[in-house]
Amino acid sequence: MITNDFAPGSPCWLDLGAPDVREAAAFYGSVLGWDYESMGESEDMEGGMFRKDGKIVAGLGKLTEEGARSAWMIYYGVEDADATTRAVERAGGTVRVAPTDLDEWGRMAQYSDPLGGQFAVWQPGTDKGVELVDQPGSLSWTELYTSDATAAKEFYGGVLGWRFSDMELPGGGGTYSIITPAGLPEERMHGGLMEMPAENLGLTHGRPYWHPVFNVTDCDAAVARVTGNGGSVQMGPEDAEGVGRMAVCLDRSGADFVLLTPVPG
Repeated sequence: MITNDFAPGSPCWLDLGAPDVREAAAFYGSVLGWDYESMGESEDMEGGMFRKDGKIVAGLGKLTEEGARSAWMIYYGVEDADATTRAVERAGGTVRVAPTDLDEWGRMAQYSDPLGGQFAVWQPGTDKGVELVDQPGSLSWTELYTSDATAAKEFYGGVLGWRFSDMELPGGGGTYSIITPAGLPEERMHGGLMEMPAENLGLTHGRPYWHPVFNVTDCDAAVARVTGNGGSVQMGPEDAEGVGRMAVCLDRSGADFVLLTPVPG
């Protein structure tokens, strides 16, 4: 699934914007076994890195955008953030944060797709991305819930070069589209998108949104840690044929994520 060779168009980083950094650090430490490493606290900045077994798995920062909800931001690797920004604008997206250099580490930008789904890109410098993926306690999949799958495919296919393959969910659950980076075989698929009515996108008042899927060794035990630490469960735990046992969860501030114990491969 996700690997850390970070081919263009594949997930390479994620960070959480939280209203209370210390509370979020404690929550994910309990649920996923992450250690939090602060990079400093001041009036203008508060945040740091999450590590699992010593390896960086995500970032954490204080939510500062007025009116924004606490949420995970997923970054996709690109070779040229400025060219990607121009492609976003041509495709009807919005630039939320213009391409910005982060010292020698790399260059980032954040966007909204035409329907409002927020995502980001990373042009690597010395920092390629997270250090652990597709292992317990790390990112293993990314997922978009959108009210218009056709429009989403057109936008992201044009901007990031993704290929899509559709599969019908059992029990009439709809169509799920698997995402694969351009030029890579389908076994390198890294995410999916699913269309659902805008009224079912309650977290964002009808706007599409991305969320991360974290690998865990025991989904039920991880869900118990979620609820035991003040989070909640939107769906599951339940078995998904050929995928594994999964649950859709919210942390204490309402940021959504999925826990997945994959089927043995």
